[in-house]
Amino acid sequence: MVDAPIVLSDVNYADVVVVGRVSEYNIIETDPAGRPTWNYARFVVDIDEVLVGSVPDRISVTWDNSTFELPLEMSAGPFLIALRLPSSATPPLRGPSATVLPNRDPDLLAVLQAPCADPFIFEQSSEEARSIRELIAAQR
Repeated sequence: MVDAPIVLSDVNYADVVVVGRVSEYNIIETDPAGRPTWNYARFVVDIDEVLVGSVPDRISVTWDNSTFELPLEMSAGPFLIALRLPSSATPPLRGPSATVLPNRDPDLLAVLQAPCADPFIFEQSSEEARSIRELIAAQR
């Protein structure tokens, strides 16, 4: 598998963009054959700031990193996280191949991630987070 570059303007596919802290991170194993790339993660985000959309102060989300293995742990952050509704369009394929699976939990927001690219989960003080804030401000 080849990691494709992330395109920050894909944040336009997000229904919700928040800054918050992660807790209750769990990998949900779904493949009886034990292939880790078929698993997904579920975690809670305690919201510090809502940049796009409307959400309560605490939300559960999913992360289906189907092209690559999920991390076993995730630090608390805070992170800037872009999310999409399960029914929303996903960003286009950015790499030569990908596995695109249906949303694992259709009742929860999912981390925005183009197939073969990195997820929209950034340390809040990162250059990517700053750029995403600028992109969002320019849309208003």
